[in-house]
Amino acid sequence: MQLKGKRVLITGGTRGIGRCMVQELIDGGVTHIAIIARDKKGLKEISEANPEVKFLRIAGDVANIDILREAAARIEDKWGYLDILINNAGIVSAGPLEELPDEEIYDQVAVNLTAILLLTKYCVPLLKSSEDGTILNISSGLGLIGMPFYSVYGSTKAAIKQFSDSMRRELAPFNVSVTCSFPTATATDMMQKFEGREMDSPQLVAKKSIEAMLKKELQVIFGGDERIKDNEMNFMDPKKFDAKVVETYEQFKASSEGHKAL
Repeated sequence: MQLKGKRVLITGGTRGIGRCMVQELIDGGVTHIAIIARDKKGLKEISEANPEVKFLRIAGDVANIDILREAAARIEDKWGYLDILINNAGIVSAGPLEELPDEEIYDQVAVNLTAILLLTKYCVPLLKSSEDGTILNISSGLGLIGMPFYSVYGSTKAAIKQFSDSMRRELAPFNVSVTCSFPTATATDMMQKFEGREMDSPQLVAKKSIEAMLKKELQVIFGGDERIKDNEMNFMDPKKFDAKVVETYEQFKASSEGHKAL
C-alpha cells in the first residue's frame, strides 16, 4: 500500500502525534486530508502551510456525535469514498479511581472509545468503496498492561485493541485492513508533566505507525524489548507482574498526580 493519491481522515491532527502523522501523509504524497480537531487556529495554520493539499477542516470535539456525522457526510459529498481512517484523538486524566471527577471519567470514555466506535461506523461504507481501505487506531502501552491510577484511560485504550481485532476480522472480506498502534511515553502536550523524562518523539511514533499501516501489520508496539517482556509477563504470569508493580507503586502514584490532558 502507498500513500500517494489516498483520501485520509484523521482525528486530533493539529498537535502531537496527530500533527506529525499529517506531515508524514503529506510527505508521502497525500493531497486530500480531512481533519477533525477542536483547535480551529491549528486547522487554519496547517492548511495555510500546505497550500498544495486539499483539506476538509472539521472543527469540533470528537465527543460530539454531530461532528462525527458531519465529517462522514462531507467526505461522502466531496470525495465519495475514503481510503484511510486514522483514529488518533485522545485525552487522559490519571489518579485513584475514587478521586476522579465523574465528568472526567465520562469524557475519557467518550473521546477515547465511543468516538472511535461511532466514527468508524460512519466511515465503514466509505472505506468499503475504496480499492484498498485501511484503519489505523492509536491505542497506548497502557492498553496492553493495566497500571494503577490509569484505570479509566487504560481501559479505554485496551478496548481499542479489542475493537481493532474485531473490525479487522469483520472487514476482511471487504479488503479493509486494520492496524493498532501502542505508543509508550511520547513527548507531546499530553506528557508535559513529565518533562525531562526519556520519551519517544511524536515524529517517531507517527512514522512507525504509518509504516506499519502501509505494510498492513496487525500492530506496532513501542517501548522496546523491555515493554515486550512486560507484556508477556503480564499475560502469562500476572501475579508476577503484580509483584513488580508493587515495587514501584509509590513512585507510580507520585508520577500520576496531576497528569491531565483534557
